[in-house]
Amino acid sequence: MKVIEVNKENFEDEVLNSDIKVLADFNANWCGPCQMLKPIIEEVALENDNVKIVSINIDDEDLLAEKYNVSSIPCLVLFEQGKETKRSVGLISKDDINTLIGD
Repeated sequence: MKVIEVNKENFEDEVLNSDIKVLADFNANWCGPCQMLKPIIEEVALENDNVKIVSINIDDEDLLAEKYNVSSIPCLVLFEQGKETKRSVGLISKDDINTLIGD
């Protein structure tokens, strides 16, 4: 599955109403660690059909970042059935992302 760009217009459909787990990557173009994480996130997205991975640019979607208390980036938030279940802040490895996603 490809990483899906999400904004306030499609957040509810893509994340909160998803039938499968969703890993939301809160990021910004100016953030070095975010840019380092991006290819890892894309690789994980292509390798996993059991989770939807979405990208949220906090500069464009500051209200979503505020709503979910994202104060440091990169911030990965796992949603299951519309609720946050796990969170990771900072650059992490592919193995750590897969652990975060779980089965």
